[in-house]
Amino acid sequence: MIELTLIQKIAIFAIPVIFAITLHEAAHGYVALRFGDTTAKMLGRITLNPLKHIDPIGTILVPALALMLGGILFGWAKPVPVSFNNLRHPKQDMLWVAAAGPAANLVMAVFWAAVIKLAHLLPISTYTQPMILMGAAGITINAILAALNLIPVPPLDGGRIAVSLLPRKLAYMLARVEPYGLFILVALLFTGVLGSIIGPFYSLIERLAYSIFGL
Repeated sequence: MIELTLIQKIAIFAIPVIFAITLHEAAHGYVALRFGDTTAKMLGRITLNPLKHIDPIGTILVPALALMLGGILFGWAKPVPVSFNNLRHPKQDMLWVAAAGPAANLVMAVFWAAVIKLAHLLPISTYTQPMILMGAAGITINAILAALNLIPVPPLDGGRIAVSLLPRKLAYMLARVEPYGLFILVALLFTGVLGSIIGPFYSLIERLAYSIFGL
């Protein structure tokens, strides 16, 4: 196992983290547009330009601190604005808009596994080891983000999916949790419960990405 310095870790994780969060948010905006909401498009948020999505704290500071402290690699971008009332069928379409983010992370986890596979097929050079390390980082961060966002607590994507699927009365009750969702998430993080919740699904995504390419 290669021991990396903090600077090396940041260099390896920077691109996977930025694009994991950027593509996650852009996917929400794109699917919302497909279902009738033009809010994200009008605000220029359906783009792969990371500068449009980066949150200085959530995209840079928090992941850097997580790398330094050795905890769960955690972060967020500026949420893409979605006006659910503008969707053609708000309750039903909310499911697809919410699911688009984790789905993008699943696709990216597979992409980074392909990068590792390519590195194994190439002649050994100064580029192959960094490719393998960056690929592993990409799988890790995307598996974590997919698993984290599927927790059924609003405003996480899993919470919005649950609101979409539940009967109207239960959906309304769950939606009222949204103002406290971030506090619930932070409490789960600092009590160590969060890792137990997302661990099994994170491991499943990671194993799936590696197994597709026989890694």
